[in-house]
Amino acid sequence: MAELPIAAVARIAKKNGAERVGQDAAVALVGKAEDYIACLVKEANKFAIHAGRKTVKEEDVELAAKSV
Repeated sequence: MAELPIAAVARIAKKNGAERVGQDAAVALVGKAEDYIACLVKEANKFAIHAGRKTVKEEDVELAAKSV
């Protein structure tokens, strides 16, 4: 089951140029967004561990975003 709200993702799509967003497209966007977030967190966590921390910080996320 999706963690992100489908309606919120559909609103983001509309704010970025989509005139209309079908339910199936919104569900697909949610799935892809959650996959991307999971990948980003895994990479960011590697940077935090490398820095000797358990806490993921903004700098870890920024570095991970450049490498993903």
